[in-house]
Amino acid sequence: MKKVLTIAGSDCSGGAGIQADLKTMAAHGMYGMSVITALTAQNTTGVYGIQEATPEFVAQQLDCIFSDIVPDAVKIGMVSNTALIHVIADKLEQYQAKNIVVDPVMVSTSGSRLLAEDAANCLIHRFLPLATVITPNIPEAEVLAARKIQTPEDMAEAAEQIGRNTGSAVLVKGGHHLNDANDLLYDKGMSVWFYGERIDNPNTHGTGCTLSSAIACGLAAGLDLNASVRQAKAYISGALRANLDLGQGSGPMNHCFCLEGFHLPE
Repeated sequence: MKKVLTIAGSDCSGGAGIQADLKTMAAHGMYGMSVITALTAQNTTGVYGIQEATPEFVAQQLDCIFSDIVPDAVKIGMVSNTALIHVIADKLEQYQAKNIVVDPVMVSTSGSRLLAEDAANCLIHRFLPLATVITPNIPEAEVLAARKIQTPEDMAEAAEQIGRNTGSAVLVKGGHHLNDANDLLYDKGMSVWFYGERIDNPNTHGTGCTLSSAIACGLAAGLDLNASVRQAKAYISGALRANLDLGQGSGPMNHCFCLEGFHLPE
């Protein structure tokens, strides 16, 4: 069984963060592990509180995982300050982690700022160069590229700029009222568009976490990056198409849509 590690924040409502990542890994038939960087008090209507883990405790969690069950891929989500970024980067280098997918979580779906302002430069220069692929959405790509993105051409130019600055592959995710569900992958000087199905479902809480985790699962399984992105987008489409409707705001997806044939005995 392939093993995938998520390093991210906890979402007590279960739709994003660690919880979404572990559900995604289970749906892909993989063994999921987690390092929790922060506890959040949130639900489908917003983020109401954040309690960060200490760098020392995050380092201890990473030591426990890499010294025992070594992951085949690593997904990184919410890391909200420079001290956490440094300690995670140090440990990933120490253990020579592979297949690293970084979702540079800066702003929640509901618009709440999740990354401290002073951590942005640290993220760009210390963290992102370790990634196999970075998966920013449009607002995050604008921060990373220090430019506005208003057209498909802007997406391509921003992805190339981020890729050249970090040395990593970059998947700029469409949506956010641009390009429907079409994403742009820049890797080693080449740009590839992935055209997605625009599904009429307002419940998109945790889509970014889920997509990056699904890409990590593909890489852990031995797929190349293009194939990993393609299967991850197909998984997201299925989870959205299931039309789960929970909560009073932007609700979660059905991560286990593909497991609906399984039933516990009565």
